[in-house]
Amino acid sequence: MKKQIREIRYFLFGQHFSDGLRITLAILIPSVVLARFGQFETGLSISLGALWVSITDAPGPLVHKRNGMLYGNLIITLVVLTTGFARLNGWVLGAEILLFSFFFSMFGVYGNRATAVGTAALLAMILMMDRPLEPAGVGRFAGAVAFGGLWYTAISLTFFRIRPYRAAQQALGECVHAIAQFLLIKAEFYSTRTDLEEDYRKLVAQQVIVNEKQDAVRETLFKSRQVVKETTQTGRLLVLTFVDIVDLYEQIVSMYYDYAEIRRRFGATGILDEVSRLVRRLAVEMDYLGLAIHSNRPYRRHDDLGESLEQLKMNIDRIDRNFVLKKILISLRNLNQRLNDIRTYSSTSLAKRHGRFEDLEISRFVSHQEIDPKLLLNSLTLSSSIFRHSLRVTIACLVGYVVTQLTPYLHHSYWIILTVTVILKPGYSLTKERNYGRIVGTVAGGLIGVGLLALIPSQNVLFGIMVVFMVGAYSFQRTNYIVMVVLMTPFILILFNFLGLGGFSVAEERILDTLIGSVIAFAASNLFPSWESQQVQGFISALLAANENYLRKLTDSLSGKPVSLTDYKLARKEVYVSSANLSAAFQRMTSEPQSKQKHRNEINQFLVLNHILSSNIATIASERIKADHPPAYPPEMLKPLRRSLAVLTESLKKADPAALKPVPEVVSAEPAVADRLESTPEDRLLKGQLDFIQKISQDIRKLADVIMS
Repeated sequence: MKKQIREIRYFLFGQHFSDGLRITLAILIPSVVLARFGQFETGLSISLGALWVSITDAPGPLVHKRNGMLYGNLIITLVVLTTGFARLNGWVLGAEILLFSFFFSMFGVYGNRATAVGTAALLAMILMMDRPLEPAGVGRFAGAVAFGGLWYTAISLTFFRIRPYRAAQQALGECVHAIAQFLLIKAEFYSTRTDLEEDYRKLVAQQVIVNEKQDAVRETLFKSRQVVKETTQTGRLLVLTFVDIVDLYEQIVSMYYDYAEIRRRFGATGILDEVSRLVRRLAVEMDYLGLAIHSNRPYRRHDDLGESLEQLKMNIDRIDRNFVLKKILISLRNLNQRLNDIRTYSSTSLAKRHGRFEDLEISRFVSHQEIDPKLLLNSLTLSSSIFRHSLRVTIACLVGYVVTQLTPYLHHSYWIILTVTVILKPGYSLTKERNYGRIVGTVAGGLIGVGLLALIPSQNVLFGIMVVFMVGAYSFQRTNYIVMVVLMTPFILILFNFLGLGGFSVAEERILDTLIGSVIAFAASNLFPSWESQQVQGFISALLAANENYLRKLTDSLSGKPVSLTDYKLARKEVYVSSANLSAAFQRMTSEPQSKQKHRNEINQFLVLNHILSSNIATIASERIKADHPPAYPPEMLKPLRRSLAVLTESLKKADPAALKPVPEVVSAEPAVADRLESTPEDRLLKGQLDFIQKISQDIRKLADVIMS
């Protein structure tokens, strides 16, 4: 029950719910206010402008949000003007659909925000197609739409100015929540009742979500001038807290052991189930930390694990050959201590531990997308997935338009093209998922809407229900498509009922149009398809290169070369990002036809082995990088690392020769240091870890050779 309450609180304090409230208010206010003065049509036009511009209001730094909305408003206004006149001639409108469908779909080459602008422009074109306007009224309507866009932009920027750090807090809270779920999955590895293969599948899938959340925080924090260039304490604490959270995530990732072996050795003692319960409690505590950040409230411990950790120590001491169990205990203590140390928004210890804010070099951790026309021109080739997607959208929209012209009994024929536009995505699997969600959501939402109209005669009650559906639909539009459609459909049916355009007949037509549009979209998804198996090799090359670079940093550190903390963290970030990209591609591939799923088992094993490799590198490297004077080791001891680098380099040579770097010579440690090295238990442990890294690297190479063949 407590978990469900936390999930509800995460939703209510989250960015998506606040977006839903803001969008709903921005759309409703013009129509409701102007209706009081007998200008409902004008108010509705302003509301449409606000709706279309809200699509471009993606999360991110203030300057990006502002530019996206302003440029989006300009493009939408031009599209409204063009379509308002083009619709007077069927052939001209068809030519516009052909041109705009392709052009605005190509915006995808510039990233998510530009994609949102293109989507808003297409929706403006589609919803203008059947709008009954005389030529003299097109300009007035476009002016009202432009005003609505500016109205929404003003509201959004005002909210941001009033609470400039709220979006960053929400993004950081969601990031911690995702890491807590990752730790919860890690708890299953210590349980004696779970399947390890299934545990790894869940863990790799959750890694994708964690990476998405971390990128969202970097986008919001590191690209914000108010955080990066101004001296606000809140912004700096948010950045430093995020740095702590990423380090905490690395510690969780580095908690790797041979789980099959420890289950075999210690499963009968019951100690592993005790460890599993403790890890779950740590995950819950981390979830409360995320909720505190998310809701902008002080963080207070809900569960003190000190006594439980002491009890675990006593139980471990009773077991023979318990070295690995003691390592697990140390990891749990360190994790618990990190949670105790984090005191967000008020703790000055964060700044002391991290040093000067400027030393973080945060600009190196974010990517920058330039709007270069050459990028668009260079993408006009069938080798570009965005170009193939744009062709599919163009053909599907044109077919949808022809169907609307040949079917005169459809009163809202633009719904067919609207369905095609929102369903078709660059990837086959996402299009398939959207198609299913659109059909199921429309049918379910249609039944709900018809039931409400039949059972509730009160217009005031229906209006209140419509507002609830609006908030819900706009809250889920970026997170759960099928829920968004289920909520959006009754909202539209109730709205049409208020406008005197019918209720039951509209529901029937909407379902029919959705089915027609879904069939067209499904057929189009098989044109110039972008199968994930064709993209996998690129993701594998990137992951091999990232792990090879990560391993180089470890080799340099162990051999005595200085490695900066920033360079190490950048290498670590690339491993996490590359691993998440491959995992996401693999998940998409599993939704494609069986005949297109090449090397499915091998790719899954490749992901698991790369996770094990990066975990072992992190186990050794993380503490060394932070130490003031870590010991250097002689070349003889580091031979396994050199062999591992050679193996990964050989695999990378086959996958992507351009990414090759020479395998470094392992320099001798300083004589004074090397002479002091003895065969201590720590040295023997390190030697075993390096040998294991070499073995995993060889296994990765074998799998890479099979996949690349």
